[in-house]
Amino acid sequence: MPAYFICTMTVHDPETYRKYTALTPATLARHGGRFLTRGDEVLTVEGPTFEERLVILEFPDKAAALAWHDDADYQSASAFRRAASTGRMILQEGRPNTANPDPKV
Repeated sequence: MPAYFICTMTVHDPETYRKYTALTPATLARHGGRFLTRGDEVLTVEGPTFEERLVILEFPDKAAALAWHDDADYQSASAFRRAASTGRMILQEGRPNTANPDPKV
């Protein structure tokens, strides 16, 4: 089942961050990943205004997503991201049946 990285970040050094964004697409392709969004405008419909950069990545499965994240070339590129921004990367698998979600609350 597909897996999704949801990444949010606040960029404080755009020049260095661009070095990261230039290297990321090739690493994604090697692991079957693709961008669903990549820093596109976000509209806050409810709650506090979302002001960070948002990137959503899709992978064939969780193993491919983690293999991409752990890839030596990606880790090398991500040094630019870490130097230029603060943020979060979360990973969630998709499910084949979302008709009866279990809220687990």
